[in-house]
Amino acid sequence: MESKVFKIDEIDKNIIELIQKEPTLTHTEIAKRVNRSQPTIGMRIRKLEDSGVLKFQAGINVKTMDLILARVEIQTLKPLEIIDLVKKCPYMLNAFRLSGSSNISVFIASTKLEHLDNIINCHFRKNKNVLNVHMNIVTDVVNDFVLPFDFDYSKCDHDTSGCCCGKCITN
Repeated sequence: MESKVFKIDEIDKNIIELIQKEPTLTHTEIAKRVNRSQPTIGMRIRKLEDSGVLKFQAGINVKTMDLILARVEIQTLKPLEIIDLVKKCPYMLNAFRLSGSSNISVFIASTKLEHLDNIINCHFRKNKNVLNVHMNIVTDVVNDFVLPFDFDYSKCDHDTSGCCCGKCITN
């Protein structure tokens, strides 16, 4: 897992800021606000999308959704194993590689605190390659925080991925 870096200039920053504030703006409206031509704006937006800098993503707003969100800090000998697990488990929303005493941070969500605890116990605390686990429940979200969310928990395939969520969680 390696992040790609793409350099943007002030015009790109202005375009991104406008789109974030008003996602329904047309290229023509953006062009007027940044004092550039509509074709230039279209080309820049396409470049930002193609590079992965600008994403248009539907998801749930964690700030307003009735979910319990937790951040799990993990110290593991095999970070790629944890990252692979996050990709397969619908309860795990995203993961980040870190420097420092914890080398992985994972966001997990469920409608029940008991589910989160079971997921942590099953996937992390029982894992011989995990040296340390800390779970913090997010008690408040200041700004809108939109994440893709998969409500189809049946995708958690415990037979092929080693996932135990289906064994220890019943919705």
